[in-house]
Amino acid sequence: MPARFVSVDRDTPMLLPPDLREWVPEDDLVHFVIEAVDRLPLESFRVNHRGTGAKQFPPHMMLALLIYSYANGLFSSRKIERATHRDVAIRYLTVGTHPDHDTICKFRRENLEAFRESFVDVLELARELKLLKLGNVSLDGTHLKANASIDQNVSYQRAVEIRDQLRLDIDDLLAQAETADADEQDGQKLPEEIARREKLASKMERAIEELESRASQRQQEANAKYEAKKAERREKEKKTGKKCTGREPRQPKKKAEDSKEQCNLSDPDARIMRKNKRASFTQSYNAQAAVDADGSQLVVGQHVSQSASDYAELENGVASIPSLLGKPEAVLADAGYVNADAFDRLEQEGVEIYCSVHREDAHNERRYDYRPVKESDRPVKEPVDERLVAMREKLRTEEGKALYGRRNHTVEPVFGIIKAAMGFRGFSLRGKEKVSGEWTLVCLAYNLKRLHGMAGCAKIGVGRPKSRSIDPNVGPNEKRTLPVRISLRSIIISVFSRFHRLITESTVKLVLTPTGS
Repeated sequence: MPARFVSVDRDTPMLLPPDLREWVPEDDLVHFVIEAVDRLPLESFRVNHRGTGAKQFPPHMMLALLIYSYANGLFSSRKIERATHRDVAIRYLTVGTHPDHDTICKFRRENLEAFRESFVDVLELARELKLLKLGNVSLDGTHLKANASIDQNVSYQRAVEIRDQLRLDIDDLLAQAETADADEQDGQKLPEEIARREKLASKMERAIEELESRASQRQQEANAKYEAKKAERREKEKKTGKKCTGREPRQPKKKAEDSKEQCNLSDPDARIMRKNKRASFTQSYNAQAAVDADGSQLVVGQHVSQSASDYAELENGVASIPSLLGKPEAVLADAGYVNADAFDRLEQEGVEIYCSVHREDAHNERRYDYRPVKESDRPVKEPVDERLVAMREKLRTEEGKALYGRRNHTVEPVFGIIKAAMGFRGFSLRGKEKVSGEWTLVCLAYNLKRLHGMAGCAKIGVGRPKSRSIDPNVGPNEKRTLPVRISLRSIIISVFSRFHRLITESTVKLVLTPTGS
């Protein structure tokens, strides 16, 4: 018996235009994103209200396009533009229109604040659907690469040397250009060389200004600590009536030329970071996320830091949670956030802190540990500060163990999904303000992806059916009946396709004769 294959005919046109809703599965994320974004108030998005120029793409459609693209691993504006031609779900979302990459990039760049408002609106939607109730929150951060090369870093002294050398080269090229004009020589290449060096010199000027600004900030912080030490010394002398022994605190001097800090020419706001001593250095940002630890695993707060460590990010992480959601009852954080002063300030605000004062291995007790015993295994360093000792004892209680145990499997999977499932490992925009907006967009896309997976379109009631004529109020367990219009359409397609096939098969056998013969 010969092999049988499905007929693949690309030449015969479709009798009726296709309905893209029939090509996209009913439980696809695109339906959920469209309906969820349509519920959001988008007054804050930038729109040309004058009505001049070409027609604009609706903000709802553009926001839904970005969210769905980010949720499916498309971050480049050019790749998103290409997907409006190739991806069926995105073609359905854009209703057959094709925003170019410049329009997509401009919309993303100019609506960063609107993304933050939409992030809060989605959390309010989740709370209305009783999928989110702020209680315990897990806090963590991850290094994400900046859109800049680590080889583009320059120190203060080197920037000054290069700037001075470029000025000399520019003066030399200008003199050559004047000579070429006087001798009527072809000097077309000289203006290009001058412009290229002037552009590089301006970058060096910005790097020098940035490094001087950082040195000034460090000087202010050092002066504040110096004044605090002097005040403490005077207060001690006043109480004891004796002059304090020891050296007087010295006035600090923080100069840019004395620092080894470097500035990146592509993105001055990015910093050189590494995860640990075994990892390599990268030009990155520290992306922070506060995740609901009571079951939903939604990102309830997010911000971007320029610090490689999490030491100063505990209060910032709690502050990033929208005030409309209220204050969390408890915050779970790893040893990177250990800051006794921050513990005191947050507990005064009514926020309970569960923060490890040891490395994570101290909490991962394995009954059957298959790993070889380390010969030079150092003992766990015990804290000295009374506040850290109290925190250690709190985590040793049954309640503390149970609460802190949630941290590992609530916030860590969020970063795993964002990096591995969504494929987001680096920012496309530059500058801290724009990077913060893009991180908000990433968390917004994750939250909608998570809501879609948690409840499902049928339960939440925001899934779009394949056809608008289907009643969306039909329960998930009830049998849906196709409307008359769709039944007639399927009958017409069947009849006409059969008629077309019969004509094709009989054409070869028919012999045409003149009329009246």
